[in-house]
Amino acid sequence: MKRLLCLLALIAILVPVLAGQFASPAEAQDAPPASVAQSVPGPALGFDPGGSAPFDTLQRARQPGAQNQVRIERRIVIRIGPAARQARSQMLSELPRREMRTRYAEEEHDDCIDARSVVGVHPGGDNRLLFFTRNDSVIAATLENGCSARAFYAGFYIERSDDERLCVARDRLQSRAGASCQVDGFSRLVAVAN
Repeated sequence: MKRLLCLLALIAILVPVLAGQFASPAEAQDAPPASVAQSVPGPALGFDPGGSAPFDTLQRARQPGAQNQVRIERRIVIRIGPAARQARSQMLSELPRREMRTRYAEEEHDDCIDARSVVGVHPGGDNRLLFFTRNDSVIAATLENGCSARAFYAGFYIERSDDERLCVARDRLQSRAGASCQVDGFSRLVAVAN
């Protein structure tokens, strides 16, 4: 209904305008001379016909616009989080109820580890993090002095480097709580039989 009313209003506006353009020759003879018609201001239609074309938007769109320099920086961040709650509870349920006979000893490790292989992290002692890797090994990372491993309880972020490795004294660990620390050294935990 509203569309019909809008259409009728549009037709009512256009009929007088179109009737003036298609006037019969008899009506044209009755019209005043051109000099008189020019002195009488015409009806205001919302735009000045003598001014710039009202529909030159498309022509302006074709013209080249101002060009600005754009600089794109690429930054990739890797997020390493704690192991999922379900996985942790499943691992704990598989532990024997009696005292474990296996002890763990630390072995030296390289100064870098593959950041893509780390699947989980757990805060250890004061300034140590335990990294769990895809190949079921545990790597202990000692943080620089003044850094607390407890700040990394919810995981951490590292910026992705070209070699995709996490290295001692090169990369910074950004905790989700706001702490930022470097790793002082890595060691691998290995099971030692009694």
